[in-house]
Amino acid sequence: MYSTVNDMGVWYMYCGTDIIEVSRIKEAIDTNYDFKYKVFSIKEIEDIDKTNSIVTYQRYAGRFAAKEAVYKAISKILISNDIVIEPKEIEILNVEEFKRRPVVNILNKQASNLLSTYSIDISISHVKDNAIAMCVVNLGIDEKGWWHE
Repeated sequence: MYSTVNDMGVWYMYCGTDIIEVSRIKEAIDTNYDFKYKVFSIKEIEDIDKTNSIVTYQRYAGRFAAKEAVYKAISKILISNDIVIEPKEIEILNVEEFKRRPVVNILNKQASNLLSTYSIDISISHVKDNAIAMCVVNLGIDEKGWWHE
């Protein structure tokens, strides 16, 4: 569905949020070897494991919450286009050029093509026991000035 930006400056967006207990992710990683490799990309695992500190499980929980938040934000778009993606296909990396701020990469080609005009922003926080993430997806404007919905 398309709609134009009106004089009121209406901004269309989708949001998603998730919170998880760090202990649940720690238990899943410690008791199920495959969990980490089914949920996280190799780049995500390398980025998190290189810290090798007491916050490692907090970082895994933060990334997990971020994947869930992204999925919640984009699920309406994906479902309406009959696209299914796995958690591993939502990659969250900290990028040096953005001062280690997290960025989202959609690794599923079909979903990535569909979302190419969308801006996806993510924020992740964690403390000893919990991790939380929030995702905002803004709709892009095409060459005709139409908002994609």
